[in-house]
Amino acid sequence: MTSIYNNSYETFLVNNRIRINKYLNLALWLCAFTGPAIAIGIFFHAFKDVTYSTCATLSALIILVALVHWIIINRFSESVIGSVYVFLVLDILLVYMAYSHIQIRLTWFLVPLLSLAYCNYGIFFTSLFITYVTMCLSFYYTAPFYAGQRADISSFNYYFANVLSGSSIEMIIMAIAGIGILKTMQRHLKELLGTYSDIKNQETMVHDSVNTLKSMAGIYDNVNLLIFSNMTEVALRGADSADSTHNIEGCDHTYMVNEMKKNISPDQLDSFMEFTDLRTLRNRLKGKKSIYAEFINVVTGWFRAQYITVETNEAGVPQMVVFTVQDIENDKRKESNLIKMAHTDELTRLYNRRRYDEEICIYRENGLDQGFSLLSADVNGLKITNDTKGHAAGDELIKGAADCLHSAVAPYGQVYRTGGDEFMAILHTENYTDLISEIEARAKIWRGNYSDNLSISIGCVSHSEFPDHTVDELEHEADNRMYEAKEQHYKKAGIDRRKK
Repeated sequence: MTSIYNNSYETFLVNNRIRINKYLNLALWLCAFTGPAIAIGIFFHAFKDVTYSTCATLSALIILVALVHWIIINRFSESVIGSVYVFLVLDILLVYMAYSHIQIRLTWFLVPLLSLAYCNYGIFFTSLFITYVTMCLSFYYTAPFYAGQRADISSFNYYFANVLSGSSIEMIIMAIAGIGILKTMQRHLKELLGTYSDIKNQETMVHDSVNTLKSMAGIYDNVNLLIFSNMTEVALRGADSADSTHNIEGCDHTYMVNEMKKNISPDQLDSFMEFTDLRTLRNRLKGKKSIYAEFINVVTGWFRAQYITVETNEAGVPQMVVFTVQDIENDKRKESNLIKMAHTDELTRLYNRRRYDEEICIYRENGLDQGFSLLSADVNGLKITNDTKGHAAGDELIKGAADCLHSAVAPYGQVYRTGGDEFMAILHTENYTDLISEIEARAKIWRGNYSDNLSISIGCVSHSEFPDHTVDELEHEADNRMYEAKEQHYKKAGIDRRKK
């Protein structure tokens, strides 16, 4: 906050300096009329020791310095150069006027007075210094002229010392007064900027709150405000928003909830009523920003119900709560599709190793039923096919094996592709002999674009055979039986096993 405040004050000083420089530049251009004004004074004998050429020179000088100042403030708008320049040239012009016997003493103190408008100590003291130096030079050069006109002045030095001492005292008074004025101005300015900053922060908070409410109204399908101080329910959005307010004094559920429960999935109704119970809601929300739960509407699908704390009392108990309902059916479908993609093998469209491992974990934790069996399968000759006919032919064999396994196993369980040409199946049957025969029969009649032969080695084991085995031990036994079948296949075909 302090940093923001300081930045805003510095920004004000810069903007103020730019603005005042523009005003002073305009004043310089207007000062060009000083020459003609003094010329009028000469005509009426107000300035007896001033010539018309002096007036012309003065106006020309003012126009020149005004033009240079205009260039400076436009090229270096935020710099203090323009401010220092204008006070310097004003003092030089005063020296010229004094040398030309145009004596207007008030103007020496007008320059530092103008510098106070910048609200800057540096500019003020610079102006004082420049003015004092140029004033001393002016007195020095004009002292012989004015001393010679007065009979009571005995010498030039006496006159110069007299005028300089008096003006020095006035300049000191001007400095003290200027410091006091600057200090007061800066204090009030900082207070005003602080107040302005607080007001802007409050406006921003209010604006953000309004936008939040508007956003909530746009995001959620139903938005209700629960005010516990007077026990009312205000419908902000949804089918009942026209009814506006309901009294919930003595109620355990709101009007909105009682309408919603008519379409809640029966198996979730108890959970929904427990989540929306007003008697426990504030205790559940205490110390929390929000709570939510997801339920199924039998008409529209999944939705998320959420309570959001808006206002609490000194004890932290919610006094004002927003109840929102948002349709998440599409999100659930996307989530389901993502989960399915993560568990599906891209080539065969069977479940993959990840899904198999998750399923096996369930059996590790919950134990095995009596009909539980595991099947391990592996495609024969895949390496030879890949080497001789290409990987497209190899992929065709894998997909053919997946189709044979899935069509045969489907009535009894689920097939998973767990490796390149490796498959596992979780079965719920003890009579797996007929199943193995059916898989082999399907593989025998399979035909592809690249290959006419498909051979699958299969190993199967049931929980009833090894009731003391864990699921991992059964998996190991199924793999062993599959490898035995594979050895028999290669031995019967007269193929070296290492050339698989």
